[in-house]
Amino acid sequence: MPSEQPESPAIVVDDEGAEQDTENGKGDGATDEEVSAEALAAVTEMQEEFDKIKLEMPKVDLVPDLDREAYPYAYKENDNKEKLVLQYAENFRRQYVHLYRDRKPLFLAPLNECGVEKFVCTSIRPTLLPFQDLYNFDGCSEFVADYITFESLDPPIELPKTMMSPTTVLRRQKGTCFDMSNLLCSLLLGAGFDAYVVCGYATRETTLCDETREICPLMKKKDEVKQTEEKKVVKKYTVKPPKDLRSKFLLQQEARRLKEQEKEDEKRKLEEEQRQEELEKPPEDELYGLRIHCWVLVLAGKREVPENFFLEPMTGNAYPTSHPNYLGIESLWNNTNYWVNMQDCSQGCKDLIFDLGDCTRWEFMFPSNEKPILELPDQEDDELDFEDDEDEQKEEEKHMDMPPSWVEGIQLTPKQFQMRCPHGKKMLLYKRAKLEKFAHYLMKDGLVTRLSIYSDKELKDLVSVKEWFSHRNDNLDIRVHNHRSGLVTEYYVKGRPQQLREQTYKAGSPGPESDRTMLFYHHARVDGLVKREETAQEMKEYYEEREDFLYSRQVEFAKRPRKLEPASGQKSSTPRPIVKIIDRFHRNSAKKANEDVAEVVFLIAEDRIQLTFHHQDTKVTAATRDFIKPPNANDKGAILTFSSEMTSTFEVDPLNKPAKNLYVYDMLVKLVEEEDKTVACVRDSEDEVRNILNERNEEEDRSELDISVYDTERNEKAKKHRIERERLQLEEKKRREELELDYLAPFLAQIGDPDKLTRQQALKLKEDCLADLKQRLIDKANLIQARFEKETAELQKKQQWYQQNQVNMQKEDEEEYLEYCSEAMFRIHILELRLNRHKEMAPHKYMALEQKLRTDGRLSEFF
Repeated sequence: MPSEQPESPAIVVDDEGAEQDTENGKGDGATDEEVSAEALAAVTEMQEEFDKIKLEMPKVDLVPDLDREAYPYAYKENDNKEKLVLQYAENFRRQYVHLYRDRKPLFLAPLNECGVEKFVCTSIRPTLLPFQDLYNFDGCSEFVADYITFESLDPPIELPKTMMSPTTVLRRQKGTCFDMSNLLCSLLLGAGFDAYVVCGYATRETTLCDETREICPLMKKKDEVKQTEEKKVVKKYTVKPPKDLRSKFLLQQEARRLKEQEKEDEKRKLEEEQRQEELEKPPEDELYGLRIHCWVLVLAGKREVPENFFLEPMTGNAYPTSHPNYLGIESLWNNTNYWVNMQDCSQGCKDLIFDLGDCTRWEFMFPSNEKPILELPDQEDDELDFEDDEDEQKEEEKHMDMPPSWVEGIQLTPKQFQMRCPHGKKMLLYKRAKLEKFAHYLMKDGLVTRLSIYSDKELKDLVSVKEWFSHRNDNLDIRVHNHRSGLVTEYYVKGRPQQLREQTYKAGSPGPESDRTMLFYHHARVDGLVKREETAQEMKEYYEEREDFLYSRQVEFAKRPRKLEPASGQKSSTPRPIVKIIDRFHRNSAKKANEDVAEVVFLIAEDRIQLTFHHQDTKVTAATRDFIKPPNANDKGAILTFSSEMTSTFEVDPLNKPAKNLYVYDMLVKLVEEEDKTVACVRDSEDEVRNILNERNEEEDRSELDISVYDTERNEKAKKHRIERERLQLEEKKRREELELDYLAPFLAQIGDPDKLTRQQALKLKEDCLADLKQRLIDKANLIQARFEKETAELQKKQQWYQQNQVNMQKEDEEEYLEYCSEAMFRIHILELRLNRHKEMAPHKYMALEQKLRTDGRLSEFF
């Protein structure tokens, strides 16, 4: 029944539905009147609580902006010359707008970070930073692209109202294309390039720094230099080649067929590329040709630049001036002048001529143009009118020049330069590729660049990963992991213990006795090893520049016999049984061809040895010799048994005399010894592979980086040493302060060093201390006097000797006597001065000690 149901608040959601239900007689329990007052009060109270809650999205700023007061005065105010230049620029702008009403306004005086109008030319501060990478244009552009985070223009078809100084852009690490171009131009001008900031129009992908349809620069193949084949000079008396008996008609038909097939393949390839381009073609841009962009122009001439080119500050890439991504130029400037483009840009920038001295193509603002001006001769002018020339020179002297830059000097610490990217990391997306950059020493394994290549545009199907490393102790430079084939290739710089240069292995089986290829720096190895290829059943080694002329060694292994061994993931310690070893040698011109071995085959499993000699010049086949090893060949120190049935030979020349048994026996003995050495070399090669792999595993676990001793911030050893040295110096200083002599200490020791002195003891201490000082001063005076008298006596004695022997003395003795007298008089004079100064200073020292004793805390209460 309704009377028994509990009252519950009813909240009306739809008023129209409630009215309709009331009219139909079905809404008796859903009217506003039945909503309880308590529920309404609760809802109102809850709404008030909700109104108090306000969310504010945080503003993420990596580097907080400085207050306006923290900027220098030049950032906040304009001097008289800058104001005059702004008026000059405003007059230039008015004339430009009056003459060219259909063109966009010029970018002349934007606001800086302090809200003050600054002329764009004065915002450039040419600076050469003390880093080697920033001396080249590619290093400067790459640094700006990595270090600064790009901010797009909003709206994209209007000029920005502000442009930060290069110092602020470096501090904030973010800016628009105008800010980044301004910074890049400052660095290029400081490095000696003829660089300009360009204001113009570009495509949507360029203005938004969208490189998803561009090929990664690291994936582009370098232009290979085609080597022209040298034509062989046909000598008059050379033997004519044999006639070609093939049908010329058939050859022509075959060539025509191949040519048509090549054309069809090329046409099919071109159609496939066009179809792919149509599929990947970006959607049409409604603002095509209206998007404003800013980049840098570098003209030819300075720093041996051969031709003009553009630099994109947001990507760091260089493009020719005819690149289709750049649609037009309005103006350009540097730190000396401002130029307005007067050429037609309907075809983009490919037809523009960058002769800034040509007034018909580039209108400059300041008459003091450093570019040579192209002047047309006027036939009506009188060439002999010297007065007009003088007046023109006077007028030119009155032209306004560019004021100095208001920007502070650009500074960059080594730590900031090494970070390169905000937080030391940056990721770039390209066409089917992803490029990641890391600051040096940021990653524990020394990773600085990682390039991931995909097969699809969505970057999901990974094909390969290429990584670049730096500052590694194991000298690892590049690592390439192909996820399709599972192969991993590592490249090393010179300096490893085994001189490893490159190795390729499967990621699933990185251990020994697996498919692996190793390349070495053979010039730094004693054995001249160049390459080693290894599989589970075979190993091949290639050598160069060996004294024994060995250039190849091939080893075949058999499967290990099954034995009961503890289960573990490691390979068995039992070496693989060797089936066959094949050594190949180059020709030794010092030996005869039929005595110079070309190939040695050690059939270890069959106890046989096969020799193949080099071909003689006039022979088609080569001589061979086979040996059957004696039964006791493996016994050490045993005398080998030999018989004629143990060897067989094939001689090319039947007239050659057969070798004597002794010669054949000696050859067999040497071959048996050589086989033992070869087997030992094979085992050493296997051990070397294991050692290299063990070292690589340990190096990957440690991931130690090479840090310079001069890098005090990162070098922990040097840092600990410096801290320890500073601590020892501080302790030494404290110890010296504690060990300073107390003038009362000896006298206190005589009376037992009491904690508190009596008046009598204090008086005695004072008298004894003063008496001791007085005595020491007297003793010092007596010591100086004694030395003075000694020097005087020796000089008098020398003078007496001179008077006695003056007649018989030679010139050298007289010079020696005069030199002695001069030195003796100098010493006597010094002693006299020291004694006089001591006499003057002694009373002062005595009075100073007396004053110290009176003010000493231990004696002051008694005086």
